[in-house]
Amino acid sequence: MDPRSAAHVLAQIAAYLELRGESRFKIRAYEEAARSLTKLETDDLDALDRTGELAATRGLGPATLSIVRDLIATGESRYLEQLRADTPPGLLDLLRVPGLATAKIHLLRDALDVDSVDSLEAALQDGRVAKLKGFGPKTAQKLLRGIEFFRSSGSRVLHHRGAVQARALLSMVRAHPDVSAAEVAGSVRRHGETVGDTDVVAACRTDPRVVAGSFARAPGVRAVANEGSPSPRITYVDGTRLDLHCVQERDFVVALWRATGSASHVVAVAARLHERGLTLDGDAVRDARGGAIPVADEPALYALAGLAFVPAEMREGHGEIERAAAGPIDDLITIGDIQGALHCHSTWSDGKSTIAQMADASRARGWRYIGITDHSQAAFYAGGLSRDKVLMQHAEIDGINAAATDGFRVLKGIEADILADGSIDYDDALLDHFDFVVGSIHSRFAMDERAMTDRVLRALDDPHLTVLGHPTGRLLLSRDAYPIDMQAVLEKAAERGVAVEINADPHRLDLDWRLVPQARALGATFEIGPDAHSTTSLDNMGFGVGIARKGGIERGEVLNARSADEVIAFARRRR
Repeated sequence: MDPRSAAHVLAQIAAYLELRGESRFKIRAYEEAARSLTKLETDDLDALDRTGELAATRGLGPATLSIVRDLIATGESRYLEQLRADTPPGLLDLLRVPGLATAKIHLLRDALDVDSVDSLEAALQDGRVAKLKGFGPKTAQKLLRGIEFFRSSGSRVLHHRGAVQARALLSMVRAHPDVSAAEVAGSVRRHGETVGDTDVVAACRTDPRVVAGSFARAPGVRAVANEGSPSPRITYVDGTRLDLHCVQERDFVVALWRATGSASHVVAVAARLHERGLTLDGDAVRDARGGAIPVADEPALYALAGLAFVPAEMREGHGEIERAAAGPIDDLITIGDIQGALHCHSTWSDGKSTIAQMADASRARGWRYIGITDHSQAAFYAGGLSRDKVLMQHAEIDGINAAATDGFRVLKGIEADILADGSIDYDDALLDHFDFVVGSIHSRFAMDERAMTDRVLRALDDPHLTVLGHPTGRLLLSRDAYPIDMQAVLEKAAERGVAVEINADPHRLDLDWRLVPQARALGATFEIGPDAHSTTSLDNMGFGVGIARKGGIERGEVLNARSADEVIAFARRRR
């Protein structure tokens, strides 16, 4: 049993306990145990348990340790199965309806016998929900829109959750004795913002159908589509879905490539192969005589098509073929290029870690600076800083910088609200105190497109603005982008020298990668901001880098791939 699989089980238990109305303390124990397991640097919990290290793992208590040991011994959790049996199957789906928290679910269930999305919709449509204390007509309308959003997103999850599921499934596939190699493909490998099924490609030493069949018949499987084929779609009892592609070892490279790219990408490359007298035949490339051409790796496959290698993130059929035909795609931003983080919160506003803790965690990641951007005064709900608190915070930052002996720096930033009229929160005199300013919209999302666009364009004219934060305001699987003319915004940002943020919070991943090519064509500069509210969420940076690569952003286009002095110079040249 690997730690990621065990963590997935503990996280499911926490979700069921939340639905049952158990104490927050008990729920948090399972959540903390799940987080602790994901940090373990091992793939073998059994070995860790034998040495006693598992029991000593911080975050594991007697109850959670017992469940992990149950998983090690049997591969299943009797406690989780009991919770599933006692919970109506549609109740978990209610947690995924925007605007519906656990307390409201309990109220709806007790008062109206709502135990699924369908029964909620019926209660909303016949007016029963609107009559409940604590709801009302406006809340009922929001929930109806939430149901529409839930259904349009299907069973998709955010990338960071899908990646955890994928790692657990990959570990399971790799553990099969007849699997010589396996990799995650599909939207997880392409770094899609959301993930549906998890695609895993497995190279098999024996008959791929036999290997696939062993997974289809494994414990915990609820349903199987394409049973008997080498590519079954397996649904597990927890709702996780695995699209498994079992192939012979010689076909692994082409199969992985094919299962990774979007349909339009695969079709475009196949057309290029055809132009050169070659044919993509299932998981093989064949010459004019029908002979299979050995393909050592993915770069070799693209070379057969007369293309430079296309990184996995870009394989969406969104202009990458033309770019690869023109020459190498060899300078995309990487996590190793990042010099610092410029969108980070601390305990001065709504963060969970102190400035010193955030600085130490950034230093530990190999970065050379961190920009602290607590909320401005208009964001009173998030502990926005008054003028006096700004000056006090700056004094603290001066002290931290003075004590540093390794050249690491804390930059004085702010996430200033872009107000309804387009002005930047705080007066010019106070804004002059900051090394840089991130401007973001946190209110009045219901403006029409013209008003919202004018609001942002006016903000971009302010010489204090350095970065336009989460430019479209979207929350993935929860809230659509507000109406705004992004072409006009991107043109103005490039013209005024304001960096456009790739907000790396996995709930945002905003700017949308589909808008990146037009921003690049306009000469935009980008900032990849973790929007970190704790030391652990500094790791959001990796999600942002993935989205930046997906859009084709190069190292030289990223503000925080530059030194602290260059960041400050970028900000000050507008003032």
